[in-house]
Amino acid sequence: MIEELLPRTVATAEAFGDPAGAPVPFPGEEHLLVHAVPARRREFTTARACARQALGGLGVAPVAIPYGASRAPQWPRGIVGSITHCTGYRAAAVARGAELAAVGIDAEPHAALDHTGVLHMVAGEEERAHLAELAVARPEIHWDRALFSAKESVYKAWSPLTGRWLDFTEAAVTFQPRTSTFSARLLVEGPVVDGVRLTGFDGGFLVREGLVLTATAVRRPDNGPDPHHRSRGPL
Repeated sequence: MIEELLPRTVATAEAFGDPAGAPVPFPGEEHLLVHAVPARRREFTTARACARQALGGLGVAPVAIPYGASRAPQWPRGIVGSITHCTGYRAAAVARGAELAAVGIDAEPHAALDHTGVLHMVAGEEERAHLAELAVARPEIHWDRALFSAKESVYKAWSPLTGRWLDFTEAAVTFQPRTSTFSARLLVEGPVVDGVRLTGFDGGFLVREGLVLTATAVRRPDNGPDPHHRSRGPL
């Protein structure tokens, strides 16, 4: 499903569960799971397997994918990508750095946020008003969860470009339900990509199989619009 939200230059892989039996970490990743509980071991191992499958789509041989101080995946040289996992779903998306500057994906259960206080932490006043309007027009969608997911995707694209934290309140998201897309306007100074400063991120969302999926891809300015972008119709 996640491939529907990304350009064709992005290779993806996904899984809707974990293989039976005890998970076997890939060589070079065992130390990352020494203190992990069984559930964490399973989701990590399956998600990393998805990442290697996606890398294979780019012709990259299987390698260990460790994480750095921010716990973000450390990809092979020349590769950008993102990993996500939630109950019943794991996915990875990767691309060549010459094609895209960054990729961010996120998956969440399609359910309302656990507490109303969380929404006030995630969304500004303008965004909360926007979600209220969307809830009237499309009540079947949990827009608060979609907003949370969109901001997670934006952060995953922002982080490798800046090496900095991006607070939930430092980007304002607007959804376009007819095209199943969203835009995130940065409320802080954005990163510079190939000499051009970013002022926001554009992405897509999908609600299916009890999940909310979001994704964003940052194209390099010199590459122009992607003529091979997968089309997205009304949700």
